[in-house]
Amino acid sequence: MLAMPSGTPACPDTDRQHRLAAQLADMIPGAATIRVSLNDPKQVWPHPHAIVKDEAGETIELARTTAKIAARLVLRFWPEADWTRPHTFDLADATLTRSDLITDGRGR
Repeated sequence: MLAMPSGTPACPDTDRQHRLAAQLADMIPGAATIRVSLNDPKQVWPHPHAIVKDEAGETIELARTTAKIAARLVLRFWPEADWTRPHTFDLADATLTRSDLITDGRGR
């Protein structure tokens, strides 16, 4: 990424996070959060898995391919995250939080 004379990136990561959130919102209409992990219950080995919820906390059913693509996008965007634990990507504010640390009542 190009840097400005001050040494800061020309395109801050928050802009990239918001673009990812917009891309996922376009891909999955009605989505509010995406819980991503490497523990697909249908697989024996680590495998990208996503559970998408709407604003009401209801699960949105996805095709297997769409779920896998959404999970891979989030996994690739934050390679430094500890993916031994699930994380939730909030599309409204474009933030990634470890799922076991979320305490608000939005049903994620």
